Amino acid sequence: MKYLYQGLLALGLLLGVAACSEDKPNDPTIFPIQPEAKNAFEQWLEKNYRVPYNIRFKYKLEDAETDLSYHFIPADSAKTAKLAIITKYLWFDAYAEVLGPEFMQRNAPRLLVAIGTPGYTRQRTEVIGSADGGYKVILGKVNSLSNETLSDYEEMTLYYNGTFKNWVGSEGNQLVAEFTHILNQKKPYNTSFEQVTKSGYVSGDWINTTDRNALRAGFITPYAMQDPAEDFAEMLSNYVTYTPQRWAKALSDAGTHGAALITQKLALVKDYTISSWGLDLDELRDVVLRRGSQISSLELNKLN
Repeated sequence: MKYLYQGLLALGLLLGVAACSEDKPNDPTIFPIQPEAKNAFEQWLEKNYRVPYNIRFKYKLEDAETDLSYHFIPADSAKTAKLAIITKYLWFDAYAEVLGPEFMQRNAPRLLVAIGTPGYTRQRTEVIGSADGGYKVILGKVNSLSNETLSDYEEMTLYYNGTFKNWVGSEGNQLVAEFTHILNQKKPYNTSFEQVTKSGYVSGDWINTTDRNALRAGFITPYAMQDPAEDFAEMLSNYVTYTPQRWAKALSDAGTHGAALITQKLALVKDYTISSWGLDLDELRDVVLRRGSQISSLELNKLN
């Protein structure tokens, strides 16, 4: 009797499995089984970002990719497309021209996220961009871009390279600065850099410092006074995007003492880029400025 029961049980299980294997739901699944078709812009991003540099570029707002402590608005797709063209031309392609595309494939962030509006800190500064652990860079305030800004290098460097901007117009740097943070996370800079203006770092109080006072204290921007890491990034990004005339003007405004401190820190930044990455900062600067002078000739209304 025991064996008969076991046999019937086994037979029942086999029949049940067979029946289940033949079941086919008649109702359509609620889960997509086909990938969502890419629009023209997304196809362009695939060709110009993912294929050559292994980078995803997102512009449709996703909670998982943003800081939920801020209230953001999605980026306008037409303005994002224009920003994507310029970002590739001035940033990725500039570094690739100097160091080769492999450098960007290995070291560039894996994800760029465009957001329509900035975030706001307690100090009433706009957070336009950020770098997240070497993986992601946020590009904010896209919806404020105008055609005039996009076609003018001087205007574009104020926006395109601006991470923090307070209400009185003090500018920092975004894309080049955030990429500098990523490089620093992979290969730290010499701590002797921090000693040059050690007593000048004031954390969030940088917002109360004027451009002139920051320069005279040995900082290229007020935001550089936040901490040594931001100081290093501001030094590199401003040097690369400033024309020689604008840099000379900054040193002149800094006075003898401030200029000496800035020049000392710049030498340490240049030593870091060449020894750690084989990057000649002056060569990169020449490439960025040349490309910057050609912004007005870029076709921003057509995806090629």
